[in-house]
Amino acid sequence: MGREANIHSIQALEKQIEEGKGDIIKLKRARNSLLNISMRAPPEILGRIFVWSFRMIQLACCPVLSRNFMGLHKGSYKFVLVCHHWFEVASRTPELWSFWGNTLQDWKKRHHRSGTLPLDLVLYGDRCDPRVSFDETLQGAVRSRVRQGTVRRAYLMSDNGGTLTSIISSLTPNDEGGQNENTESIFWRNRGFTFVDVSNFFARSRLSGLHSLSLSWRIQISSWDHLSSGSTFLTTLSIEISTSPLSPAPTASQLVSILISNPNLQQLTLSNAALPDITEGSKFKVPLCNLKALSLAGEFRRLFGLLHQLILPELLDNMDLTVSGSTVEDVSQTLGPYMGSYFQRNAGIRDAIEVSASSLSSVVISVTVVYNETAMLELVSPDTSFTVYLVDRPPPDEVEQLIIDLIALIPGEHVGHFNADLNMELPEELLFMMPNINRLYIIGAELSKGFLQPNPDGSHAMNTKLLPSLETLYLEGVTLGNDGWSDLTTYLVHQTSDNQTISLEMVGEFPYMCPEVENEIKGLVTEFIYQGDRQDE
Repeated sequence: MGREANIHSIQALEKQIEEGKGDIIKLKRARNSLLNISMRAPPEILGRIFVWSFRMIQLACCPVLSRNFMGLHKGSYKFVLVCHHWFEVASRTPELWSFWGNTLQDWKKRHHRSGTLPLDLVLYGDRCDPRVSFDETLQGAVRSRVRQGTVRRAYLMSDNGGTLTSIISSLTPNDEGGQNENTESIFWRNRGFTFVDVSNFFARSRLSGLHSLSLSWRIQISSWDHLSSGSTFLTTLSIEISTSPLSPAPTASQLVSILISNPNLQQLTLSNAALPDITEGSKFKVPLCNLKALSLAGEFRRLFGLLHQLILPELLDNMDLTVSGSTVEDVSQTLGPYMGSYFQRNAGIRDAIEVSASSLSSVVISVTVVYNETAMLELVSPDTSFTVYLVDRPPPDEVEQLIIDLIALIPGEHVGHFNADLNMELPEELLFMMPNINRLYIIGAELSKGFLQPNPDGSHAMNTKLLPSLETLYLEGVTLGNDGWSDLTTYLVHQTSDNQTISLEMVGEFPYMCPEVENEIKGLVTEFIYQGDRQDE
């Protein structure tokens, strides 16, 4: 009997506890209703504050159009947990829910609250719960948005091709000329193993309001004609799709039609399967008067076949050419003249050149462009990069000569920063052509007799210094010649003559340096910094 009595007593107490919880909640709500924020701010004002705060977090942590989108910041909706009043105000503020979140599980929680306001539809694949699917409820919610014409941005990135196919199918209008004219931005990246065909979407959509289109990786386009007819106000076009038997490259006329239909293009990126096969002797020219950034990557013949048909502005903020399948002769005969012409048009270049040659038979020449100070009204640092992947592996001396020939085409008098990632000795003639270098970065430098000094028997023997403007010397991966560190100290004595100052920074591993040598160097330079490990004696 005693045991049964205890059970009944416990059950009775638990019932009282549950009833007490309700009373506590009511008391807390009454208390919260007396808080200053609840008394002073009308629900409409409080809702606007929520919207403003949420958008600031969203903009700072994950801009929807960023290529490095990392999803919605965790805790962005925590303000709805502050009190019941705040939750009620947030629930009645549809602007807060026009972004459903980053994953399908987020979509399930929030899609029913967003009303008819413009929607930013975002899927960030790495954060998807594999147990949550794009079910009929979500399909219906997306199709409803398409019918209302309220999908503003569609940013979809996933490693599940089936999920992307289902979502894009729901975004596709049932009839041609469907209600997608209010869509401003599309970014679709399929990282899965199966291709996602988006041809039907573009065939049925009217994208008159589209400003940004980006398709990458395993996206399939069986017909390119709809891209030119469906959009005319693009400012950003990026197509970096993989090659597929069912997704042929656009013809020259199709690509020309797309570019001409969008005269306001500012950023153009095309690679691999998006590059047409343009035959020699093609007569067409495409003016891209408003272009600021150009990035092309692909087989040598196709890339330059297209490039020679484009009429570009004299000054671009960014140019990035990545060429594959080329020989040394190709680079010398085609890329070389193009580089020379490009840089001669851009007399404002004056800041940095970076050069590297790797074991993968690639040559990289990039130039960071800074316009003359009088024209620098904005903090802009455009850059130009030429990356060449050579067929097979040419002899090192051919690659070295190729690099020297290409660098010689750049207006050397405008070079202020030279970064050389080269396993070769910098030619005296090359340095002499760049008298205004103030920062020199050498990787894999071997300190030998005459280091960075003119050859006494050469054509520049009368010039006291090869680098009269040098202020900072960076050395990484130093090796010593027969005379040890004396070649470096000799150069520093030579460079600091006439009261010229210079700082020295050494990075990575380098041979042992005795205290006497270290003190001698410190006495010659304004600053001596070394980062890394000095090998033991």
